[in-house]
Amino acid sequence: MQSSIGKAFQLFCFLVILIVNHVCWIQAQGNSDVNPTVSRSADPFLLSTSLPVETAFTFPSALPVIPSGGGNFGKGRIDLGGLEVIQVSISTSTSQRVWRTYEGGPNSMGLTIFQPINLPPSFFTLGFYAQPNNRLLFGWVLAARDVSGNSLRPPVGYVEVINTTSMNINQDGAAYFWQPLCPDGYQAVGLYVTTSPLKPSLSQESISCVRSDLTEQSETDTWVWGTNEMTLSSLRPANRGTEATGVHTGTFSCQPLSVPPPPPPLFCLKNTKFDLSSMPSHNQTSVLFQSYSPWIYLHPDEDFLPSSVNWFFSNGALLFQRGNESNPVPVQPDGSNLPQGGSDDGLFWLDYPVDKNAKEWVKRGDLGNTKVYLHIKPMFGGTFTDIVVWIFYPFNGNARLKFLFIKSLSLGDIGEHIGDWEHITLRISNFNGELWRAYFSEHSGGTLVEACDLEFQGGNKPVSYSSLHGHAMFSRPGLVLQGDDGNGIRNDMARSDKFFDAGVAYELVAGPGIEEPPWLNYFRKWGPFVRHDIQKNLDGIAKSLPGLLRKKFRKFINKMPREVLEEDGPTGPKVKRSWTADD
Repeated sequence: MQSSIGKAFQLFCFLVILIVNHVCWIQAQGNSDVNPTVSRSADPFLLSTSLPVETAFTFPSALPVIPSGGGNFGKGRIDLGGLEVIQVSISTSTSQRVWRTYEGGPNSMGLTIFQPINLPPSFFTLGFYAQPNNRLLFGWVLAARDVSGNSLRPPVGYVEVINTTSMNINQDGAAYFWQPLCPDGYQAVGLYVTTSPLKPSLSQESISCVRSDLTEQSETDTWVWGTNEMTLSSLRPANRGTEATGVHTGTFSCQPLSVPPPPPPLFCLKNTKFDLSSMPSHNQTSVLFQSYSPWIYLHPDEDFLPSSVNWFFSNGALLFQRGNESNPVPVQPDGSNLPQGGSDDGLFWLDYPVDKNAKEWVKRGDLGNTKVYLHIKPMFGGTFTDIVVWIFYPFNGNARLKFLFIKSLSLGDIGEHIGDWEHITLRISNFNGELWRAYFSEHSGGTLVEACDLEFQGGNKPVSYSSLHGHAMFSRPGLVLQGDDGNGIRNDMARSDKFFDAGVAYELVAGPGIEEPPWLNYFRKWGPFVRHDIQKNLDGIAKSLPGLLRKKFRKFINKMPREVLEEDGPTGPKVKRSWTADD
């Protein structure tokens, strides 16, 4: 027995020595004055772990077959007016890896930079593509063809933005980031990256500059990677919305953090044609939505379910008018007697039927009579289509708080309001009909999620989770706190037998050529403003806490969002800022 224990202890010590020696070896390599960079290939321990980016993302099912008809949707090429562009999906056949680092960035897993290759004849590169290593390979850049004769020009030179030779990071050799210097009247929309200190070739085959009138100002989109010396971010048009002409190019910018002056700005493309000819027809939109319609799961404890607008109206919803509150008017099932247009002036609002039982019935919604409403929006100069999925809940439940050791504290009627509109946006490429991103509305904000990071069910249908009582939309189940330091308003999401596929019952209510229902142009409140004695409620909660916690509780409450602390019926979808803007 003693001998067995001794042998086990010796084996344990041997393993400890191996691990310590390995760690010391890595540190010694990282601190070397001769070569401050570490090649991953030199470390057999790192070789055994593959990175997510080394595997290309594929949708669970085949992409939808686009029916014929309409304009140029799904044809693979879009004419921006003198400049024809294609979307080059990054893969082993369309790109080559230029450089990689193995630390920093999201989840501290590094990034990889790709150069588009094997372009069709007469198409030229506009910039390289950069992706964090923490997710499956899923991205694209645009390549362009000059159809006017003077839309593209090769650069007249390159300026080095920064290089990684002196950076103490785990990388595959050093990288050099170059920005094109363009002829007068032309702009750069992307960077060139090499692993050599020699400047790139000035031939048009390397990278192209774009005529200035075919470009617009860009801004950073999402953070890709960075160190204490530089940061990389993807780019997007600075001006975005249903009437904006800026085109997302898929390229990235590199910003040195300690080397003045900053590099010249990079631009995005501009659709000077912008005739919406690349938008899907109504029939094509229906096919797309059937393919990508989200599954929406409600929390198992959810009491307040969604419904259709018509169900809400048909079950006794009333229209109130200021100054004539004693004579509310029943709303017609299609909302045809609602005031049209105008503004949210406080003159009208909706409420439940007067009868108590009927009020409780309407308040709880009806999952079996739920319908979603689709708004079709051009985005990025008509190169993408947003299918905005609007969901109506007759009632928004009370808020619940996590505070210190108290996991779930009901805030009484705080957070409640009649009428609740939420939405999910599906962003689809007009080049090929592929889902690129989904936006999940979350109270006064939201989250944009790449398709490769979504959960899917039933083919290519993304899954969404509606938070308990508040109905904010999230892409994953669990707990999300609206606050800081581990305290905040709870958003609880979970799977349950309360769910629906949004593609089963839907209606196109807005977009090019779509006739809008009357209720969509009702711009007043979908619920009354109710003035609660918030302070009295909060004082009651505070008094139930130990003395040392009361001050902290009051301080935290003062930071809570205003919409949580009052009952104010929301306005409808068309009044939201996102109706014409980008989510």
